[in-house]
Amino acid sequence: MLRKGIHIVALGVLVSAPVYAVPVVPNFTQGSMTSNTQTTSKVTETINSMDYNTGYQFSVTGSGVTASGNLSPSTTDANVTINGVTSTWTGIDTKPTFTQTTPGAAFQFTETYQAPGLSNHTIIQRVTEVTSVTDTTSIFSQ
Repeated sequence: MLRKGIHIVALGVLVSAPVYAVPVVPNFTQGSMTSNTQTTSKVTETINSMDYNTGYQFSVTGSGVTASGNLSPSTTDANVTINGVTSTWTGIDTKPTFTQTTPGAAFQFTETYQAPGLSNHTIIQRVTEVTSVTDTTSIFSQ
């Protein structure tokens, strides 16, 4: 009896109907697709601009005055730190002294000293916002 059952199952498999693929045909003849993409970026900048004098300038002019000692000033190193940036330069430690040659007489005397180091510090903060818009249209037909 077991043998008879196997024949029936095998016969059922052999008799089954074949399966075929059905083609998919689009239901439209033409169309279009539109997309819009917008991107906004915001950039915040801080610009530090520092101007430095590269050395000192010392000048003396006049008449009716006399220098006591050496005319060349002695120098010393100086440091400054701004926003974590340290700069070192050489400046004047002591300068010569001047006295009037003839007390009470006419004289003219001008002394100018411009130190080395930071002479100007400019900070610029700005915000730039950029918006990019992209429109894309795709047109298709069959």
